[in-house]
Amino acid sequence: MVKINNIEFIRFDLKMKSGYTTAYESIDAASNIVLKITTSDGLTGWGCAAPDVEITHETAEDVINNIENRVKPMLLGNNPFQIVHFHEKLKAENPKMRSTLAMVNIALYDLMARKAGLPLYQLMGGYRNKIQTSITIGIEPLDVTLAMAKEYWQQGFRILKLKGGLSLEDDIEKVFKLREVLGKELTLRFDANQGYNVSQSVQFIERTKDAEIEILEQPTPYGNDEAMRKVVEHVEVPVMADESMRSLKDAFRLSKNRITDMMNIKIMKVGGLTEANHINSVAKAAGMEVMVGCLDECSLGIAAGLHFALSKPNVEYADLDGHMDFIDDPISGLFTIEDGWIYPTKSTGLGVLDL
Repeated sequence: MVKINNIEFIRFDLKMKSGYTTAYESIDAASNIVLKITTSDGLTGWGCAAPDVEITHETAEDVINNIENRVKPMLLGNNPFQIVHFHEKLKAENPKMRSTLAMVNIALYDLMARKAGLPLYQLMGGYRNKIQTSITIGIEPLDVTLAMAKEYWQQGFRILKLKGGLSLEDDIEKVFKLREVLGKELTLRFDANQGYNVSQSVQFIERTKDAEIEILEQPTPYGNDEAMRKVVEHVEVPVMADESMRSLKDAFRLSKNRITDMMNIKIMKVGGLTEANHINSVAKAAGMEVMVGCLDECSLGIAAGLHFALSKPNVEYADLDGHMDFIDDPISGLFTIEDGWIYPTKSTGLGVLDL
């Protein structure tokens, strides 16, 4: 029987090209931990953790501690293909260690796909072989926002996600200027990152009607379901839950009570591909479309989200651009981006060769 005989990790402290600001934080660096699991027959599986105290409730030190004191004792010497078994055991020990859960879960799925001799998205369903991603602009002055948008447009991106939530008037001005400068071909999404109340959310959509916003993401604060429900009831643009959608229980509650129109599944946020599968099934049963998003992740984390998105028919949207913020991404070659479309590697698993 194949057994896990070695577990290694590398911590990467990654600086960002310029940093970004949302309605609740400013970021200029992030830590990722890359996990390598090796089996007795020489196969390797790779996973990534992107800890975020606000979202995953962990620091990089927490992830490393989890590897040494939870992951290694549980996995070493055991069959690697008990993916759900290990996921549930680790989650029972500490359900809040979500990027740790994601890292291990991704590595084991990667290992299984390599064993099967298939790219991971094909093993998980193989619905499509490419998806178009948005590119994100944080809260910046108007001139910087327009300059960044023009640069991304030149690179071939046609879907822009604009972050806001600090100033309603500034947000509205930026939306119209972006539409004016880049025209009708631009698909424009807006993420308030919990920065608006109900009145501001409704005003924003009513006053930007002519600018044709495609999606309004997380307009109101996490934990206030009633506020988001009121926004859904009063605007025609689809409202998508992000920070409010962190677990399978959240997915059930949000869909059962029609609190949101769409869900943003982030593999790090929900704790791995196993959990993402469950959440996606709830969304599909509720007739909801899904976006696969990301945190501040290197290409390995982005690749996991990409393969998940490619495997599911109701994952209609992608926001997989986190790796582009880093000055030096430690991993490359896992996918290509052409005119805003992401294509996976043709290699087995996620495509990692070595570091």
